[in-house]
Amino acid sequence: MSVSIKLKKYLDENSIEYVTIIHSKAFTAQQIASSAHISGIELAKTVIVKIDEKYALAVLPAPEKISFQLFAEKVGARKVKLATENEFKDLFPDCQIGAMPPFGNLYNISTYMSPDFSDNKMITFNAGSHEELIRMKFSVFKNLVKPEIVHFEV
Repeated sequence: MSVSIKLKKYLDENSIEYVTIIHSKAFTAQQIASSAHISGIELAKTVIVKIDEKYALAVLPAPEKISFQLFAEKVGARKVKLATENEFKDLFPDCQIGAMPPFGNLYNISTYMSPDFSDNKMITFNAGSHEELIRMKFSVFKNLVKPEIVHFEV
């Protein structure tokens, strides 16, 4: 499977400049960063969470971990927890499980992003498969997705 058709169509229709990076099959964010020869800090991992039973994307640097308690406090929720693959697999029909791009707007899901990316000029993320990434300007990504910036990392 290649780049998410929905994502590629969206980027192309908006005349967005991006680069596709092909890498060896990898499943964890740190393995992907190593395989693609990029810093884990530059790689955005997308984690599917449930905020009071509503699905959302949490986007953070590859080496970071989510504090679910802090996340709940920051967004005013009773509970934030990790969604299981079984729960979210049908939400991203054009993506391999675990390789979803951080574009919640394409899947009608809220996107929350770590402020750790704010100083980055570029952002790199899964493109819908376990072998491809997309790299683009962070400012362009932010304008397209309009994520809510929230500090939720441990």
